[in-house]
Amino acid sequence: MSPSIWQLLLVVIVIFVIFGAGKLPRVMGDLGKGVKNLKDGLKGEGEEDSPKELKSEKAEEKKEEDK
Repeated sequence: MSPSIWQLLLVVIVIFVIFGAGKLPRVMGDLGKGVKNLKDGLKGEGEEDSPKELKSEKAEEKKEEDK
């Protein structure tokens, strides 16, 4: 038994009421980042980042924040 279009529409409306139209893109963006981090963590589970790589990543992040 699959959900009907009316049930899906009701779920979407409830989500909009709970989060609001303004917060929804931010919530979905945060969810996407979390999923990406999870995938990256699972893919590189046994690998360790070298300190040099970590420093360069932090520098890149800082540059992006300054923009």
